[in-house]
Amino acid sequence: MTPAEKAAAARALLDMPLFHLLMDDMEASAINRCVGASATDHETRAAYAAETRAIRTFRSKLNLLIEEAKATGNSAPA
Repeated sequence: MTPAEKAAAARALLDMPLFHLLMDDMEASAINRCVGASATDHETRAAYAAETRAIRTFRSKLNLLIEEAKATGNSAPA
C-alpha cells in the first residue's frame, strides 16, 4: 500500500461512527476490567492495561497516517 492508500483507509475507518462506538466500548471494557481485577492479580491487571494501550495506540496510528498525508500533500480523499 502506498502512503496515500493507507491514509485513505485510515480516514475511511475514522469516518465510520460504528468504528468509534466499538473502539470506545472495547477501551472502556478493558479499563473497567483492569480496575475491577483483584489488587493482587498483577497479571490480569497488566493484561487489561496492555489491551487499553493497544487500543489507544491503534487509534493514534490511524490519526498519524492521516496527519502525515496532510503534511506531505498526499491528502486522503474525504
